[in-house]
Amino acid sequence: MAETPEGAPIWADATFPDIEAAKSFYGDVLGWSFGESSPEFGNYTQAYADGKAVAAVSPPMPGQEAPAAWCLYLASSDAAATAGKVRDSGGQVLMEPMRVGDFGTMVLAADPGGAVFGVWQPDTHKGFEAQAVPGAFCWAEVFTRAPEKSDTFFPRLFPYRVKKMEDDAIDFAVYNLGEDAVLGRMKMTDDFPPEVPSYVNVFFTVADCDAAVAKATERGAVLRFGPMSSPFGRFAALSDPQGAEFSVIDVTTTEGEMPSLRDAG
Repeated sequence: MAETPEGAPIWADATFPDIEAAKSFYGDVLGWSFGESSPEFGNYTQAYADGKAVAAVSPPMPGQEAPAAWCLYLASSDAAATAGKVRDSGGQVLMEPMRVGDFGTMVLAADPGGAVFGVWQPDTHKGFEAQAVPGAFCWAEVFTRAPEKSDTFFPRLFPYRVKKMEDDAIDFAVYNLGEDAVLGRMKMTDDFPPEVPSYVNVFFTVADCDAAVAKATERGAVLRFGPMSSPFGRFAALSDPQGAEFSVIDVTTTEGEMPSLRDAG
């Protein structure tokens, strides 16, 4: 498997107060199957789409009252060095570099606007075994009320080139590695209640966006936005029954022309 470039999304996992309910929900909506829980790693449980590892779920650590939330991990060849860059660039290290068995080293951090993300330095766990196929991760966007801070912060961690959408109605940027877009950044508007913090929105691929939304809402999810067709695919944003935000996208159903992007700065 090809090595994940520095700064590219490499893994996604989520913490749920009720892990069995989460497995039932995502198994139904995204077609996931699940491996054995790992008691030595806090009952961390990998999810599979068509036999390929695509994400993981786990209960909160003992003593933690963490809300349900998805976390995106960005690839790093040196997690400790990236943690140092987080501090030096105005972010916050929420969990110092921690070795996870022989799987790799992780860091949890937040950008200056408060959006939480992970850093993963892979060893035996190389990250996603599939992307952009039904059930697998496809894309992610930093939703923030401080877009200028995010656009300065993330390129200090990784070799991103920031490209902004040429549209006065929306403040959206794309972070490129070389010619490849690997992460989006969206300014949160007044449509978001003030109590909703900045966060990273993870997109999972589905074969049919409307069918996935119907299944999710039937199972207790709340539809936040969409379904809407775009040049990138037909997508919708949801909160799962335990409150974790995520999006689904059918990348085969596209509409309209790709937006123009210009180098920021």
